[in-house]
Amino acid sequence: MTHKNFKNIDKVTYGRGSFSQLAQTVEPIRSLNKGYFVYIVDNYFKGKTLENNLQNKSKDLVYFIDVDPHEPTTEQIDTLRDEILKLQGLPSGVIGIGGGSIMDIAKALSLMLTNEGSSTLYQGLNLIKKPGVYHLGVPTISGTGAEVSMTAVLTGPEKKLGLKCDWTVFNQVILDPELIASVPTDWWFYTGMDTYIHCIESHYGIKNNAFSLAYGNQALQLCREVYLNENSGQTTDNDDKLMVASLMGGLSLTYSEVGVCHALSYGLSKILGTRHCLANCIIFQHLQDIYPIGHAEFMQMINKHKIELPKNLSKQWDDETISKMALVSYNLPFMWHHAFGDNYKEIATIDYIKELFKRL
Repeated sequence: MTHKNFKNIDKVTYGRGSFSQLAQTVEPIRSLNKGYFVYIVDNYFKGKTLENNLQNKSKDLVYFIDVDPHEPTTEQIDTLRDEILKLQGLPSGVIGIGGGSIMDIAKALSLMLTNEGSSTLYQGLNLIKKPGVYHLGVPTISGTGAEVSMTAVLTGPEKKLGLKCDWTVFNQVILDPELIASVPTDWWFYTGMDTYIHCIESHYGIKNNAFSLAYGNQALQLCREVYLNENSGQTTDNDDKLMVASLMGGLSLTYSEVGVCHALSYGLSKILGTRHCLANCIIFQHLQDIYPIGHAEFMQMINKHKIELPKNLSKQWDDETISKMALVSYNLPFMWHHAFGDNYKEIATIDYIKELFKRL
C-alpha cells in the first residue's frame, strides 16, 4: 500500500492581536526575488481600520478584490498574474487577507506567478510544474478551511476545479479572531456549516482514518459549541472556537475527502454561480438519506438560529440546466468514490445525480 504524504502549513500564528506581527513575520522573506509583496485583500475592508494596518511597504502592491457575488475564476488569476509580473517582476510573496475566495486567489496567484500559461492548464491534481512564491493567509471569516487546504478552487470556462498540490498550501497562516468580519447571521451560519459539512463528509466515507477523524471530531465538537450549546451564537468566545474549527475541518478533509454535498455544490456553483457555502447548505438539507446523523444535527442548528434556506429551486430549472449541473458533479469521481465506495460508478450515475438536483 502506498500511503499519502500530505503537506501541512509550515507555520501558524494564533491569538487575538497576532495580525500585528505580520510585518516581522514576512521581513525575512523580503530578500527574495524583487523584494516586494502582493497583498490580496477583501474589498470589504476598503476604507476600514484594517486598510491602515496592513503594515505594507511603499513598493508593495495592494489589491482590494470584490468577491461578492463572484467566486475566483481562471481568467481573473491569469490577468492578475500578467499585470503583476509586467509592473514589478516576480514578488517575494503573496499575502491573502479575507474569506475563502481571497484565500483561493492568493494560493492560485502564488502558483501562477511561477508557472507559464493559463491556470486552466493546471485545474486538477498535481498538474503544477513549479513551486509558487511564498504565500501567507490571514482568514477573516471562519468555515471554508481554505486557509489550510491544498486546493485553490477556480471556476474556468469548462469546469470548476482546484489547483491541487503540495505547493498550494500556505507557508504561513495568521489566525487572529479579532479580524473576523462582522457578517449577517445567515452568512455566519453558511460559512460555519462549510466546516461542519467538511467533517461529516470526511467522517462518513471510505477514506476516513484515525488521523482525519481526530481533526474532524474536534472540529465537530467546536461546531456544536458554537451552533448548538446554550451559549451558541456570534460571540467573541465562539469566534475563537470557529476559527480553530475551520482549520481542523480543513485538515480533516485534506487527510480524507469530501463527498456528495460538495460534489453537488460544485455543479450548482459552476452553472448558476451560487456561492459555495450557501450552496452546501441548500443541498445538505436534502441529504437525510445519505448523511442521516449529520443532517439531523444540521436541521437542529438551522432551527436554533432561525435560518431560512431557499427551497423549491429545481422547479425553476429546465432539464438542460439540471443536466449541466449533473455533468459537473459527475466529473468529480474521487468525491463519489469516497462517499459510496468502490462500486460508486453503479450508484452515482448521471441520472442519479440529476435526481439529487431535483430535490433542491
